[in-house]
Amino acid sequence: MKYCTKCGTELRDNDAFCPKCGEKVDYVEPKVEVEPIYTETKSKKRDSTLMTLAFAFNIIACVTCAFALIPLAWMLPMTMSLNDKIKNKEPISVGFKVCNLIFVSLISGIFLLVGDENE
Repeated sequence: MKYCTKCGTELRDNDAFCPKCGEKVDYVEPKVEVEPIYTETKSKKRDSTLMTLAFAFNIIACVTCAFALIPLAWMLPMTMSLNDKIKNKEPISVGFKVCNLIFVSLISGIFLLVGDENE
């Protein structure tokens, strides 16, 4: 319920003026607290974990292919680029994710594609 600030008379919700003293009633926006439906924290934690796993599998792929120098020539730069993008929270393009899937590590590429980070 609202009350007149001048005389204290109880007012109806749609009153613009006090019926007793004629004082103008200031409209005060009712405070309504809205609970968020979707929380970002779980999604961010999940994406962060997926990006860390992708980076770990990139390192594993580089170590296992260390004997072959030609594949390592593109695996190391992609792994270092992925590390920089994760650290700086830069967007990772879908093309980079697909190239990672094809040329570096299948599992890492899947983790990157599943993660919704920066979409």
